Amino acid sequence: MNDTKRVEAFSDGVFAIAITLLILEIPVPEGSGHRLTQALLEQWPSYVAYVVSFLVIGVMWVNHDALFGLIAKVDRTLVFLNLLLLMVVAALPWPTALLAEHLRNTGDAKVAGVIYSGVMVIHALLYGCVWSYVVHRGHLLRPTVDAEAARSTRVRFNLGSLGYPVTVVLALFAPWAMLALHGLLAVYYAFNQLSVPERREPEEAPATVA
Repeated sequence: MNDTKRVEAFSDGVFAIAITLLILEIPVPEGSGHRLTQALLEQWPSYVAYVVSFLVIGVMWVNHDALFGLIAKVDRTLVFLNLLLLMVVAALPWPTALLAEHLRNTGDAKVAGVIYSGVMVIHALLYGCVWSYVVHRGHLLRPTVDAEAARSTRVRFNLGSLGYPVTVVLALFAPWAMLALHGLLAVYYAFNQLSVPERREPEEAPATVA
């Protein structure tokens, strides 16, 4: 398998479904008038969890697009690594709904927060594996991409991953702070951590006149 288009199309579909399911997990409250307004306000944890997870999935999709923009072809190993990553992406609406449901209950919020952050840890590890595999040998990169520069991005790309295990610990003490940190990590990855310069072609020597 060499064509990246099918892998990108399938991945885009998974991202689109996952990000759509986030809003579908927020129930439509019953009631009318004052009761409806109160019910809508009581669902504020769902709105907060939705915004954070929307940012996470959205930034993941942007970086996924940037990653595939640097490669010319895929092989079987990359396809399966990408499938594992998409498995986590597709699962994100569930821990989001779980966290939103129990965010106001201190004890339950800790459990839900650990599960939410645990899924994010797996996502970070898989994302790191995908990028590390791509740049390790560089055999999948486009010819114009500077392979050495691409390898050097692993440090800053994986730097943010160090924050995800912290969120698991933070969930045990302050679930709200944990959710805020996930939002900050999304902002960190919103900046293109996969930016790689194009390979500079050697300049031709000027022709000499005999």
